[in-house]
Amino acid sequence: QVQLVESGGGLVQAGGSLRLSCAASSRTFSESAMAWFRQAPGKEREFVAAISRGGGATDYADSVKGRFKISRDNAKTTAYLQMSSLKPEDTAVYYCAAARNYGSMYYTDYEYWGQGTQVTVSS
Repeated sequence: QVQLVESGGGLVQAGGSLRLSCAASSRTFSESAMAWFRQAPGKEREFVAAISRGGGATDYADSVKGRFKISRDNAKTTAYLQMSSLKPEDTAVYYCAAARNYGSMYYTDYEYWGQGTQVTVSS
């Protein structure tokens, strides 16, 4: 069982930056691929970024490439999402998720989820 807790969301102006954190309770954190998803009101949950168990491989949605960076610290059992050049369309609830295997952009492939953290970007 893996429990995930996100933090770091908030209100920011367009062009600003935020760093989200996802703290995992499990000692097996390093055995899980991690990902960030987001969901805006009235929209489906969408993939944002993923990182492999050791951090050597990452993947991003086209909409965030070059602006967001996913990372992890296995010693701290924490994953991060550094978001820069934020746009109003980035406004959403951001969720971190864990899966055994790296490589999926489908939320149904992720077994564990955090409760989400709100990110609001004002224009």
